[in-house]
Amino acid sequence: MQALLIIDMQMEMQHRIESGKEHVNTDAPEKIAQLSAAFRQRGLPVVHIRHAEENPQSPFNPNAVGYAPMPCAQAVADEPVFVKTTSSGFASTDLANYLRENGIDDLVVVGAVAGFCVNSTVRAGADLGFNMTVVKDAVLGFGMPSTNLSANTIFDATMALLAADFANVVHSETVLSNCDGSH
Repeated sequence: MQALLIIDMQMEMQHRIESGKEHVNTDAPEKIAQLSAAFRQRGLPVVHIRHAEENPQSPFNPNAVGYAPMPCAQAVADEPVFVKTTSSGFASTDLANYLRENGIDDLVVVGAVAGFCVNSTVRAGADLGFNMTVVKDAVLGFGMPSTNLSANTIFDATMALLAADFANVVHSETVLSNCDGSH
């Protein structure tokens, strides 16, 4: 069975965008909302991953404003929410067991951030035997000014590496057209 996996779409990402941090896919939240609605309409699972840090100064501390999910990533009804403390959504959670127990072997991945947690989660999922698909235009990516690497450079390199050996990398239109009944 297929499921949508939403990674780290938390208010800290919105704050980074609003502060003017260089990024790609400004419309990723809208794409994620569309994909979530399509999966829910088909009765397919939507699984949420959130990042948490114990440091009280961290924007990802559970008591911080940045920890809350963005509107596009609000869990509905009994959708599972896994809280991770590592880059990969698998390493510090029971995600793999949950997926296996529920017959989910095909993950459509969206969220943040391309070069970090999306990358780590997709690679780990592939290593664990899950079929991984990354929705390229529903993933946020940020630049790294300290390295002079632009958001586009990091994003493009990450997507190319994931496509080379770990995942199918597609656009949201492809997934949405499959959700419309042709799949």
